[in-house]
Amino acid sequence: MNQNTKQNIIELYQKWADDQVVNTEMIPPSGSYREYMRIIGKKQTVMGVFNTDKKENNAFVTFSRHFKSKGLPVPEILVVDEIKDIYLQEDFGDTMLFDHILQERRGAHFPDSLILTLKKVIKELVRFQIEGGEDLDYSAGYPRASFDKQSMMWDLNYFKYYFLKLAKIPFDEQLLEDDYLKFSDYLLDAPCDYFLYRDFQSRNIMLKDGEPKFIDYQGGRKGALPYDLASLLYDAKADFPQEVRDELLAYYIDELSSYEQIDLAAFKSYYYGYILIRMMQAMGAFGFRGFYERKEHFLQSIPYALRDLKEVLKHLDFPVELPEMLASLQRVCDSKFLKTVGKKKDAKLKITIQSFSYLRGISAEAIAAGGFVFDCRVIDDPVGNAGFHTEQGSWDALSAFFTDDTGMPDFLKSINAIIDRAVEKYQKQNERHLNINFGCVGGQHRSVYAAECLAKHLMEKYDVEINLKHLEIENIRQ
Repeated sequence: MNQNTKQNIIELYQKWADDQVVNTEMIPPSGSYREYMRIIGKKQTVMGVFNTDKKENNAFVTFSRHFKSKGLPVPEILVVDEIKDIYLQEDFGDTMLFDHILQERRGAHFPDSLILTLKKVIKELVRFQIEGGEDLDYSAGYPRASFDKQSMMWDLNYFKYYFLKLAKIPFDEQLLEDDYLKFSDYLLDAPCDYFLYRDFQSRNIMLKDGEPKFIDYQGGRKGALPYDLASLLYDAKADFPQEVRDELLAYYIDELSSYEQIDLAAFKSYYYGYILIRMMQAMGAFGFRGFYERKEHFLQSIPYALRDLKEVLKHLDFPVELPEMLASLQRVCDSKFLKTVGKKKDAKLKITIQSFSYLRGISAEAIAAGGFVFDCRVIDDPVGNAGFHTEQGSWDALSAFFTDDTGMPDFLKSINAIIDRAVEKYQKQNERHLNINFGCVGGQHRSVYAAECLAKHLMEKYDVEINLKHLEIENIRQ
């Protein structure tokens, strides 16, 4: 955002709010070309938006005002300057549902509190689709008023030209086009008189005071129900476990049933079709932003998308034959090139595991590096124990000594659980370094054994780089 635009937004705020600006914060860009600036005034905080696409601005403002009138949790549009392509909207803060999922999940386990939040989101989705679509001016839809055949063909060709071609996946152009036409005809047989949010995914859902708030629906239009649910549950990097998807699908159907009667078999058939077209649209975006615009973080979504695509292909049972389309999707799953995309050689999480002596103390560098420090002095000490013999430094002797009676197995079990959670979170957040320290009195037995056991556990379970150091033993050797 250039300085002139920033000043325009500040002046718009001052005129609207009769307030002085204390500070401003630029919001990091995402997948769109809109630019956001938080304005912190003496009285309140709002979000300023700049976007040169006037039709998109009109769609967002029109839909926002309509949804607000229906009691849906969307930002209030405070003031608009159409000439300068800027407007002010209510600020929902910085907590995206996507970040909340990463923070709350425990590996593949979603705790009950997280499931409850997701069910709140789905309850609101049904309201958007049914109540939000009532009396909505779809003519403001951007770029189309409905998710019609032309919209579908745009998405399918987006996938073809920006993903298949750029990823060098072979296909027969005419046969694929024929399948696209049949596939879109099939999808349009589903009831299509609902509001389709279009980009209903976890980065477009904010959490404020624990309640979901919704943004970025300016691409909404009239369409079928399953598309938005597929967008949420099959968002590549959100990485929903299948059992969570199944539970939330069941909850969605229950909520929808309170509005209208549902043909469950037909709904599920169309559901997988809309999962597929949504995934193809998303992969087209990954290709355009990643391969074409060279934005690395979009490429990092591709491994997740490939895994989900492989799983979805197992469940397809369409009443139309789509041989070339399905064959090209299978080639995507089998592509050796795509399996390397988004994974740099240096992208592995590097874990430094150190044992040290409390007599010397842990280094200032280790403390500054953060991570974990575990005190092994709570474990029975082999030094001076009659059952620990002269070969006390050997691995076999340590393994023989550290039985259940010493407390070591339970100690390591607890540590493994803590570190597993940390590793999985670090990997999802693309962190590069994790430091783990074990200390005991002399730094030669309990801490060494614990460090070795953890290193072995992590190497067997995760694709990580381990740097194992025994500081006290290295000091003795020197």
